[in-house]
Amino acid sequence: MTVKQEKILQSALQLFALEGYHATSTSKVAKQAGVSEGLIFKHYTSKEGLLNAVVEEGEKRFKNLYAEIVLEDKPRQVIKKTLELPFIVPEEEYGFWKLQFKLKWELKDYNTQKMQPMMFALSNAFKNLEYDNPELEAELVLHILDGVASAILKDMVTDKEELRNFILTKYKL
Repeated sequence: MTVKQEKILQSALQLFALEGYHATSTSKVAKQAGVSEGLIFKHYTSKEGLLNAVVEEGEKRFKNLYAEIVLEDKPRQVIKKTLELPFIVPEEEYGFWKLQFKLKWELKDYNTQKMQPMMFALSNAFKNLEYDNPELEAELVLHILDGVASAILKDMVTDKEELRNFILTKYKL
């Protein structure tokens, strides 16, 4: 990726997060990135192509976050690492993740399949620990993950460490 492409993506990310995808024009992205609007179309074809590049970057970052979890072979560690995910994201990345959450609600064709590897790893972990309904337990953990991550990103959690410890204690981890 060229320096200009990176500037375009970073500007799009900031503006989409701040103003929303539909309210952000490519001319505004170009102006903030310090490039011509034509360069956006050259590299990304359209505003939708630019959005797809931002979403792909999100999926890549998310895969990096959960790669260690899906490769984990100890069931309790799979659950623990999953529940700890929202607490390990550096604050300087919150803007990026806020955008990902915003896009999840704003876009009709948001890729929900990206959670399948996590669902599979969690289901297997709960199955190995002989839970009565491993699939529902996995689904519940993913909902907890989503809710806690949203609350952290919205600055609604007063003590992240206390919440983290509470959740881990609840699952006896």
